[in-house]
Amino acid sequence: MIERHLAIDSAVSLPKNELDAVLSDLRQHGYQTVGPRLKDEGLVYAGIETLDDLPRGVISEQAAGTFRLVQAGQERYFDIIPGGQSWKQFLFPPRVTLFTARKNGHWRIESDGEPAPRYALIGVRACELAAIEIQDRAFMRADYCDPIYSARHRNLFIVAVNCLQPAGTCFCVSMGTGPRAERGYDLCLTELDDVFLVEIGSELGRSLLAKRSFEPASAFLQNAANQGLEQAAQQMGRRLDTSDLPDLLTKNLEAERWEQVGKRCLSCANCTLVCPTCFCWDTTDHTDLLGKITRRERVWDSCFNPSYSYVAGGNTRQAIRSRYRQWLTHKLGTWKEQYGTPGCVGCGRCITWCPAGIDLTEEIAALREEVKA
Repeated sequence: MIERHLAIDSAVSLPKNELDAVLSDLRQHGYQTVGPRLKDEGLVYAGIETLDDLPRGVISEQAAGTFRLVQAGQERYFDIIPGGQSWKQFLFPPRVTLFTARKNGHWRIESDGEPAPRYALIGVRACELAAIEIQDRAFMRADYCDPIYSARHRNLFIVAVNCLQPAGTCFCVSMGTGPRAERGYDLCLTELDDVFLVEIGSELGRSLLAKRSFEPASAFLQNAANQGLEQAAQQMGRRLDTSDLPDLLTKNLEAERWEQVGKRCLSCANCTLVCPTCFCWDTTDHTDLLGKITRRERVWDSCFNPSYSYVAGGNTRQAIRSRYRQWLTHKLGTWKEQYGTPGCVGCGRCITWCPAGIDLTEEIAALREEVKA
């Protein structure tokens, strides 16, 4: 162990079995260690304790409307590209109680007194780090900071992983969000055949790594990692020309392409539910039969849900074409005006999990061709 060489932004070579000890240390610090796990022929984010819980030797084949797991015949733990779940659920839960009202002569409001959970997220890819940063801009703004989101964010420890095996629907290079993780992590792994190359991103990450057996990162290992990332950047399954997106979308709201994609879209909301950046939500009230206890919950919603656009006097987006147009123009156009960045990180989930096989990269290309004609 060579603690004197450890510093934030430095890199070391860590034997793979040492990651088990890091996970154990995190749990001793009160974190729930969460990572990718195989379940029902799919991939979920759930509790893990050791490397044995990870999907070793498995990759995912993804295309429009298609996801399947494949045994790759190798021994790496983090080559698999994520499935339908995103890390969003740990910061912005699909369902959370805001308060409970109880009537006993008069109404008494009880807030949720449970402390925010402490999560250590293991295997967060660069596109997903970018997605967390985008959600930060929505939930932790200067004018309003969401207390539930911010409390969970404060309790977060992130072990990122650089992506060496992009899937067929990935286009993070086009969005400038990968495959290398640049910031927002405590520790960042690049998995090589025999070791993890680990970059230190925070003081807590440094202190945890200082307890482990490691070696300085040799030039050979760093070159191997860089070459792997350069190769991954060339293997993206999709490309997206982002040069003029806000203007292209907002200035062509009556293009014929919206009608064509509207005929294919099922308005099922899959794309928004799997998206790591979408943040639409609604509140629902649940009252017991005696009318003495009412619980208000915040739940995920979607701009594809017809009721989401309902206001007094009617629905502002009755047609599917208008709801798809709203989603895409916001995601790739007006989101940038609101938050200074597009709302897409190029993870490709919306393509993979669309039952109609709608591909936003194809839709943008088709819209661009229609405008040129």
